[in-house]
Amino acid sequence: MANSVTEAIWMTDNKEILKMMELWPSIVCDITESIDLDIPDVTIWMKKVLQYNVPNGKKIRSLALIYAYKLLASDDQLTEDNVRLVRILAWCIELLQTYLLILDDIEDRSLFRRGQPCWYRHNDVGLIAINDGIILEQAMFYIIRKYFNTKECYINIVETFHDVTYKTLMGQCLDLLSSNFDKKPNVDFFTLDRYNSMAERKTAYYTCYLPVTAAMHLVGIKDPEMFRQTKQILLDMGRLFQAQDDYLACYGHYEAFGKDNTDIQEGKCTWLVVTALDRATPEQRKILRECYGFSDPEKTRRVKQLFTDMNLPNIYLTYEEQEYNLLITRIQEISCGLPRSLFLDLLEGIYHRKS
Repeated sequence: MANSVTEAIWMTDNKEILKMMELWPSIVCDITESIDLDIPDVTIWMKKVLQYNVPNGKKIRSLALIYAYKLLASDDQLTEDNVRLVRILAWCIELLQTYLLILDDIEDRSLFRRGQPCWYRHNDVGLIAINDGIILEQAMFYIIRKYFNTKECYINIVETFHDVTYKTLMGQCLDLLSSNFDKKPNVDFFTLDRYNSMAERKTAYYTCYLPVTAAMHLVGIKDPEMFRQTKQILLDMGRLFQAQDDYLACYGHYEAFGKDNTDIQEGKCTWLVVTALDRATPEQRKILRECYGFSDPEKTRRVKQLFTDMNLPNIYLTYEEQEYNLLITRIQEISCGLPRSLFLDLLEGIYHRKS
């Protein structure tokens, strides 16, 4: 089953990104011209939506899908036509990602995304961006139906995308409920169990689980045990990915991360605040209750200083290494026949990431 893939660093496979970009104009055409809507204003608008929001991400999830397919596929499955279909499905993952981010930016009142103003802030787009995001989700399923409806894996692919989207939205709901919608958050509710539940649903399913599971369906894997072992490892990997995001949002460089950090002001349930609360003295907990979740710059500064005083940057680095080692052990214990190299390479791709 395993195939040798020459790209050593799948996350920075510029050749594969170029191949994806070659398909982008046809994806735009499929979405804006192939559906017989006969509404020129909508066609023009959707081209703007697509070009501004979709093609400029890092494509981590898309590259993971393509890499997994190449590694899992048999020689006779690695045809030019099949790989092209995988790249098309990769664009569906990008459409899903964009849909989620457009709504997330509105809900969080974010200012920038991928180094440019968030779509709802671009030229006073405003709340029409909500509708734009929903259209992108539907466009994703339209593309899947157009290119995969005659394939044996079609139902499994559609159900996987539906299931992952649903779980991700539930995770986003928990995230918003935790921050208490413009009200002062109750930090005493910020437990590790709550955080892990949110991180798994909000991030792990569509970031780590979706690309590999989709690749498994594409190559025709049916064994439930393979999917079970895959799911456990990928969800653990996805929780680590979310913790990395939380750390980078506070301590990473804006140029690399590409978005503004408002987690403290919004009262988000993040790895940093959950870890701080777990270790806090009564006085430190009092500071968090008084300052976390407010837009006042001085209160934000006090929270950041508290995180630093509690040595959270170094605690995080220790946590990341421990989780990495635990995942290595879990991967080595895989017994269902899937290539361990797939999971090891995916893990190496996110370990110590900077963006």
